[in-house]
Amino acid sequence: MTVYEAAPTMEETSLRDAMSRFATGVTVLTVGGEHMHGMTANAFSSVSLDPPLVLCCVARTAVMHEAISNAKRFAVSVMGADQRDTAKYFADKRRPHGSAQFDAVDWLEGAHSGAPLLSGALAWLECELVHCYEGGDHTIFVGQVLGCRRGAGTRALLFYGSAFHQV
Repeated sequence: MTVYEAAPTMEETSLRDAMSRFATGVTVLTVGGEHMHGMTANAFSSVSLDPPLVLCCVARTAVMHEAISNAKRFAVSVMGADQRDTAKYFADKRRPHGSAQFDAVDWLEGAHSGAPLLSGALAWLECELVHCYEGGDHTIFVGQVLGCRRGAGTRALLFYGSAFHQV
């Protein structure tokens, strides 16, 4: 007879721990102009092809929340497998604020958003903010894609088990 270990109950498992079992892609959200800022995010998803919509979820306490709210445009750089250090950099709250944080990376200004597009990414999307929804301690920002491009890379950076992985 096989004996199975009982799964932890909801009270024994935090939502953060449970969600660490869901593999996600890794992106860096960016805003240009007066509110220039970057932030690593894995709460990102395609919403619709027609019209072309994507969403990202940002904590209301994050600098990026105010940046997107004020700029009304943002960009998304989808991180490749070799961009772990870049993703960690934009997740580090100790990095410089404003445009100085982009001195450490190669980037181009997006033609549609004015936001930094990080060199070496698998894909780039430039978006105009069209909807904001309250989502607990986060806001769900929905952006209409104004332009997108695919990079040359084929290997993705993933976040799983609270750590970065490559696929």
